[in-house]
Amino acid sequence: MAPAAELDCRVTARDVDLRLGVPAGRRLAIVGPNGAGKSTALALLAGHLRPDSGEVRLDGRVVSSPRTHMPAYRRRVVALEQRPGLLPHLTALDNVAYGPRARGERRRDALARARTELEAVGCADLAGRRPHELSGGQAQRVALARALAVDPDLVLLDEPLAALDMEVAPAIRRLLADRLTGRTVVLVTHDPLDLWALADDVVVVLSGRATQAGTVEEVLSRPASDFAARLAGVSLLEGIVDDDEVRTPAGDAVAGIRADAAAGWRSGVRAVATVDPRAVAVHAAPADPASSSPDPRSAHAPSPESARAPAASPRNAWPARVVALAPAGALTRVTAELRDGQRVDAEITTRSAAELALAPGVPVTLVVKATQVVLYPRG
Repeated sequence: MAPAAELDCRVTARDVDLRLGVPAGRRLAIVGPNGAGKSTALALLAGHLRPDSGEVRLDGRVVSSPRTHMPAYRRRVVALEQRPGLLPHLTALDNVAYGPRARGERRRDALARARTELEAVGCADLAGRRPHELSGGQAQRVALARALAVDPDLVLLDEPLAALDMEVAPAIRRLLADRLTGRTVVLVTHDPLDLWALADDVVVVLSGRATQAGTVEEVLSRPASDFAARLAGVSLLEGIVDDDEVRTPAGDAVAGIRADAAAGWRSGVRAVATVDPRAVAVHAAPADPASSSPDPRSAHAPSPESARAPAASPRNAWPARVVALAPAGALTRVTAELRDGQRVDAEITTRSAAELALAPGVPVTLVVKATQVVLYPRG
């Protein structure tokens, strides 16, 4: 079984201070906004970057620190990136055999291993082609075969599907999921599909620090940051527990269902609420700002759950202002800002958005059934 990989490192120039680990045979995804430190983590593990303090360990052995550094070529670590990086003057077969040959295997044995790996990724018939004769998906398959031909202890994936066409990416994703089973993997991605298909665990990195970690299901079902919430496809509201509700900094009440009985729920503690954009109705703001009843004109794209919800269920109503619209065919995603600056997304029909004359700056009221809001204390 592949060894565990661990980081406990600081890189001062990049303001990165990371602590994370991946158990042997597990697949860890690192997610975060651009510039958060994801690529730095991969560079530290690969041996392309040395920490200013702390250590990088593979299988419990220190491979990098301020006092010692094992170069990349001596680590049994391989990387698969957006671009396959195949050697242009070699055939697909020779590209895959290159790694075993570089590690001292006889040419005959290296070529035999290369053929086995090409067969495993469905490219045996492409053995004699050079990289410029391969499609993007074919080249990425050959790159995967090349990576696994050296029996790596650790596989690093840096957005390996980002450069592929939408028609090709699902097949490569399935291939990666199959070929990487049981291996120790660290994956950087922005795509939630990659998390569910390729990762066991996930760590959220913000401003060079790991802010949340757990299984994919744990993190996406209980996001602890706005970034993680948007990755999960929901909006996140923060506030303080006030009896059975969460009270935002502006004083808006957020009623909902407590997750997992919400252990630790008590008045005064910090709490968060997650809101599915499909459950949010957008109403024109009332003509009288003092009125709590929204204009009867409204728009929403009800989810199956909302259709089944009792008509008399309690509802949240939050005054807000539209800050962005993102039309996508028949539906439009509306991003609105509450009085305290927190943002909530709503998914409504494009026709309704037009009828309500929604545009940045337009005041609205967001209405959400309490049964479609999940509350939990902030750990």
